Amino acid sequence: MLPEQWNTLERLVQGKEKNVNAALIVDSPWIPPFLNISTAEYLKNPELHFRSNMEIIRKYPEIIFFPGFWVEMGMAAEPSGYGTPVEYYDNQPPTIKHIIEDISEVDRLKPPNPARDGLMPDILKRYRELLPLVRAEGMEINVIAARGPMTLASHLMGVTNFLIGLKTEPELTHRLLKMTTKTVIQWLEAQAEVLPEVQGIFVLDDIMGFLCEEDYLEFAHDYFREIFALPAKLKVLHNDTPNPVSFRFLTDLGIDMFNFSHQVPIPDLRRLVGDRIVLMGNISPLDIMVKGSEEEVYEAAVSCIKQNGGNPRFLLSAGGGVSMGTPESTLGGIIRAISDANSGKIQLR
Repeated sequence: MLPEQWNTLERLVQGKEKNVNAALIVDSPWIPPFLNISTAEYLKNPELHFRSNMEIIRKYPEIIFFPGFWVEMGMAAEPSGYGTPVEYYDNQPPTIKHIIEDISEVDRLKPPNPARDGLMPDILKRYRELLPLVRAEGMEINVIAARGPMTLASHLMGVTNFLIGLKTEPELTHRLLKMTTKTVIQWLEAQAEVLPEVQGIFVLDDIMGFLCEEDYLEFAHDYFREIFALPAKLKVLHNDTPNPVSFRFLTDLGIDMFNFSHQVPIPDLRRLVGDRIVLMGNISPLDIMVKGSEEEVYEAAVSCIKQNGGNPRFLLSAGGGVSMGTPESTLGGIIRAISDANSGKIQLR
């Protein structure tokens, strides 16, 4: 990302940013169709990948595109290391098939080596290819990303089968989660090795939002805490399920920024998480950002800004990632909202 954008993120974490800013989580589902190019070619060709991201950055400098130059192979990166079959398409990211059907099969799984298994070596190679191109533009790849341990487990065996196993075979579930947590950590470390200026980690896991409090504390919290113990200046969690169970434990995880569901009102979330965490949200990514007019996007953005009440640890965003089909008018509505907020046209409190 642009150096001034990384500086903005640092100020947000410190609670020192005075302006309202916007960031959007973008990756392979949105960028190629937005630019009318093939998703397969975007993922295959490092120069096209670079040029496409640069086109977006140059056209909309008012928005932080997060995490920035993400080599995102759908959900396939980490599970492919375990040997899950991967299916490829021209105009959507790759998909995967489950490798086990029941928690009793956990011992069939072989933990991957990111340097040699599945798609991970190819992704590391892509980052090596992208880095000099990015640096030639005066930028760095500041943030690396990984799916969380519960999401990875569900990709290996299916969400329903994983949740059933969690209730029926807790010991085997812990065995699986210890394995997937280790994979997440090793995958982040492998990316950091090829991207020496990385200062942030981004972990995406919606499955943690499927649990009651008892199950969250037994099966999720400590594993996420282990991941977020990794050294980084910026630690970001994405979970866009509206289940509030985990919210009051987020500070204990050690995260700096949280991207959350558009179904969760900002004041309600702020009461649960406190003032230390940057809240990143929460315009509806489908009903408003894809289906809404520019004026509807603007009004939703203004509503989020007002709900935040002037808290300096806030980043206007979607309540999740940017969906395929999000039009240019949506970005225009967001840019207009932050411009009006920063010029005093919108009352922040």
